[in-house]
Order: sequence, then structure tokens, then C-alpha cells
Amino acid sequence: QLRARDREVRDHEQAHKRVGGPYASQPTYSYQTGPDGQRYAIGGQVQIDASPIPDNPRATIAKMMIVKAAALAPAEPSSADRNVAAFADAQLAQAQSDLNAMKTAELRGEALDKLS
Repeated sequence: QLRARDREVRDHEQAHKRVGGPYASQPTYSYQTGPDGQRYAIGGQVQIDASPIPDNPRATIAKMMIVKAAALAPAEPSSADRNVAAFADAQLAQAQSDLNAMKTAELRGEALDKLS
């Protein structure tokens, strides 16, 4: 039973790391010693950097897509994983709004240049 839990925990955390790439830390685990004297992972975590990239909405959008995919990468995402994905969605929406505002400002600037 501990052996199966160890495999499940390691697969789950490795999925986050594999998909999260540079935004995901190395997995850390909590262990329990089994009756055979071996240590088995019974819990784990991967930190995912979900902070926006300052003044760069395009890069933030790309990053949040990776963050969301990393959070949902395991076969059975936890509630914490789903919370990270929801946070990434919110950051992505904000970055898209910021990008649209930048594009609108650029278009207004070009229109004013043509009138001058």
C-alpha cells in the first residue's frame, strides 16, 4: 500500500515539474517509513511561480498558459492544483486585458500621428 502511494505521489509531482518547466521547482516529499524499513513518499509538492511578468502582458499570457497546464498536469489534480489553475486563469485574463489596452493606446497614437 505504501509502495503504491509512493508511486502515485511521485508521478503526481513529476507531472507538475515536467509541464511547468522553468516555472516549477523540484518536487519535495514527506515520507513514512514502512514495516520493511524503507521510506515511502506519502505527500509532496512542487512550487509553481504564478507571478505575472512585469510590463509584459504577452509574456505573462504565455507563462500563465504553462502554469495552468502544469497545475492540471497530474491525472487527478488536487483542490490546491485547481486553485493554482484558477489563479493562472485570472492572471491570464488580466494580461489579455492589459494587452488589449496597450493595442488600443497604440492605435490611438497612430491615429493622432496621421492627423498631425
